[in-house]
Amino acid sequence: MQKKYWQPQIGPQAAAIDTAGIADELLFGGARGGGKTDFLLADFMADVGRGYGAGWCGVLFRRTYPECEEMIARSRELYPSCFKGARYHSQRRVWYFPDGASLRIRAIDQNEDADKFQGHAFTWIGWDELGNWANPAAYHKLKATLRSAQAIPVKRIRATANPGGAGHGWVKQYFAIDRYPLGGQLLRDDNSSMTRMFIKSRLYDNRVLLQNDPHYAERLRQSGDSQIVRAWLDGDWDIIAGAFFSEWSVSRHVIPPIALPPEWTRFIAFDWGSASPFSVGWWAVVGEDLPMSAGRVLPRGALVRYREWYGANDKGEGLKLTAEAVADGIRARQAAGEKINYAIADPSIFRIDGGPSLAERMQARRVFFRAADNNRLAGWDQLRARLNGHGGIPQIYCFADCIDSIRTMPALLHDPQRSEDIDTASEDHIADEWRYACMSRPYAKSAPVVPGAAATPLTWNDLHALQPKKNNFNHRI
Repeated sequence: MQKKYWQPQIGPQAAAIDTAGIADELLFGGARGGGKTDFLLADFMADVGRGYGAGWCGVLFRRTYPECEEMIARSRELYPSCFKGARYHSQRRVWYFPDGASLRIRAIDQNEDADKFQGHAFTWIGWDELGNWANPAAYHKLKATLRSAQAIPVKRIRATANPGGAGHGWVKQYFAIDRYPLGGQLLRDDNSSMTRMFIKSRLYDNRVLLQNDPHYAERLRQSGDSQIVRAWLDGDWDIIAGAFFSEWSVSRHVIPPIALPPEWTRFIAFDWGSASPFSVGWWAVVGEDLPMSAGRVLPRGALVRYREWYGANDKGEGLKLTAEAVADGIRARQAAGEKINYAIADPSIFRIDGGPSLAERMQARRVFFRAADNNRLAGWDQLRARLNGHGGIPQIYCFADCIDSIRTMPALLHDPQRSEDIDTASEDHIADEWRYACMSRPYAKSAPVVPGAAATPLTWNDLHALQPKKNNFNHRI
């Protein structure tokens, strides 16, 4: 029945197909032109005709149906040449094979679309360009459909991805590319006992493409800046094509946790979320230049994020906590006696819709906010200016234990329809809260003047700090 007109290329592509029965989940890819589409189509095909019959039932996902067209076109070339009698039903978007096996090609745009597949049973699940999904909710939800009444030992999930995309951060973290950038490491999930692996592919591993199109690599080099090309050619996941904050650098903006003087201005910024994640950040404004190790100095007026609470589960979904539970969580994370000068929050929490607002409910728990300035473009400009800093010295930092900021900030992308804004399909909740912090006009308080010491002139910020406040945000929570 099977005509072997296709063989995997020696190297990563062949290694990825050989992981059937070893890794339950596999991510293959990294570079453009690395043979990813052929891998997915062939990986399903590898177990057609192995005696499973109709039990070998697969589904292959992309974000939208227009994005499926190239993959369908390639399958029309590949499957009929390998299986006599294989046929594609265009209206159903299903491949049928002579032994009863079938492969569905489907689109999942929103996480809710995954609910349509609950109750289905698949023995093979494929995800093409996994990084196009902003969070892992749909991916994890559909793991429950990987099942069969037959004893099929090679049930598996296979995915491809390039660096970048709205889901760059979670894909990189979930498949441990941050820890094992070269791949090949078999990981085991302690909760589900499922195993997963990343296998890296580069353009130069696709010898067939380079032989048929020897100028492809050169065209890639001419199509973007050096960092983007590096990601495209080498599959470098530390470089993000189209990153919104290209200024971000761990070496410049991330510092080890240190003791901060208690007299510095401190404040909280908060971005609300229930079904979506929320973000709480604790910030300090540097009152006086503070020397650090290696000759570095925290400059006066800089912002330091010294604590964070990101309200998301391991699937990237919100925790669905009540306003009261979030307020209690904020208070529980405060240090004893910690003085917060003011707190700002997503303006949406002040909306009144048939009852007390979220802000009122949090105020009842002694957590007080004022509405943040929600001007997006001005806020991104302020944040970018602080990332750039003055004379090469940034004006914004975060502690190394603020892991969700460090994970999500460099992965944010430009909105394809409005390049000066962030793509809101990406994991932008923490960035919104950083934006609120920058737009809050934080002021630097100097250390208390020692009696008898020489006085220094007051700045406008100092004078502003001395003015009586209409609302008392100088509270302890």
